[in-house]
Amino acid sequence: MSYRQGTLAGSKSYLASPQGRALPITEEGKELVVRVDDSGVAQTGHLWVHFRNPRDEFFYQINNPSGDETKQRTLTPFRINTYAKPGRGAFSKAGRLIALIPDLLCFFLFVTSFAALAHAQSPVQGDLLAEAKSLFQQAKFAEADHSVRQYLKDHPDSAEGHFLLGHILFREIQAQAVLEGQFQSQAHGSMGSARAAASSPQAPPVSTTAQEMAKSSLDEFTAGARFHDPSAADLKVVAFDYVLLGDYPDADKWLAKMLEWAPNDSEGWYYFGRTKYNQNRFAEAISAFQRCLRLDPQNVKAEDNLGLSFAGLGRNDEAAAAYKQAIAWQEQSLEKNPGPYIDLGSLLIDGSRPQEAVPFLVRAIEIAPRESRAHELLGKAYLRMDDFPKAQTELEKAIELSPQTPNLHCMLAPVYRKQGLAEKAKAEYDRCAALTGTHSIPETPRQ
Repeated sequence: MSYRQGTLAGSKSYLASPQGRALPITEEGKELVVRVDDSGVAQTGHLWVHFRNPRDEFFYQINNPSGDETKQRTLTPFRINTYAKPGRGAFSKAGRLIALIPDLLCFFLFVTSFAALAHAQSPVQGDLLAEAKSLFQQAKFAEADHSVRQYLKDHPDSAEGHFLLGHILFREIQAQAVLEGQFQSQAHGSMGSARAAASSPQAPPVSTTAQEMAKSSLDEFTAGARFHDPSAADLKVVAFDYVLLGDYPDADKWLAKMLEWAPNDSEGWYYFGRTKYNQNRFAEAISAFQRCLRLDPQNVKAEDNLGLSFAGLGRNDEAAAAYKQAIAWQEQSLEKNPGPYIDLGSLLIDGSRPQEAVPFLVRAIEIAPRESRAHELLGKAYLRMDDFPKAQTELEKAIELSPQTPNLHCMLAPVYRKQGLAEKAKAEYDRCAALTGTHSIPETPRQ
């Protein structure tokens, strides 16, 4: 079915789907003017909206000037740039943030899946768009940005141009690595420590520039959708733009829509599971990760996050089994992920089994020596075992890697005190208090 996007009530955008034919809708005063193509002949009519449910569905009528009887259709909401909803800040608080996946920063390869341009292009103009695509493929995003903007000056109604610019803006943000802090990892720990995606000390905050670029990317996808359907690949990037804005409910919504169109996209199911986890919807996260694993067997990250989701429901035996399975799958791999080792170590510490946790945490540090969370947990395990010198060494290393994380200073202070290092203990208590203030103490991030 073909769709075109129109506008209604100012900034709200919708798709029209009358009998499978597209209706380009434009706003004209207080009415919406519609081009009707039911018989192959373009006609002009007026559209009046009759609200049934403003949030979900409403009907409209077309008065066809050719004398045909009035027809009734349905409009389905399709809003993209909803980052400035009334009564809602630019950032939504996520529940707990889960596994940092560095490949999110380089996952997306542009797929040309857009329809032909609505208007004829001169050779020079066509070359300009082709040049922008080529530059994009070469990861020359600044140059691609310039070329496609030049193209859009002459072709403001080009869906392909707007969608391409939306992708380029997202990739420019990726190049700055700001997404790393948005899907920051969390080993299984206190299930009561909720986190704010864009403000907590353990996750590098997304810069104002990146936030504005994410909004601009959403604007381009919205502009393109006025002239052509977005693809599943487009909606995936829309969802990631919302991740950058800390808006996990909207990221969830667009990943869900994307998966309706591309149900065999294993990566889509993986990130869908992560957005569910971030909203504390652990049962749904489990289903999403299991779907990912059916499509992509032995996906270590999905299995690890499946374990985190089981842990979120208190199903610790299943969580441990998932972590161990993820570890087994990567034993023969040259590239190893420290996540399953960290998560299993954390689970064992919480289960009062610190001695069993130590070898897993040591292995995590061998894989990722600058993983602050692994050093913290190993220090915690040694502390539970009353091995204060080793606990001190690991906690000091964790602080070296994450100096602004207050709970590390809070943990190190009593380790100093128990070894008779009163002045150092006082300094760490003071630092802990200064960093904590009146806020809850977050856990240490993974890098």
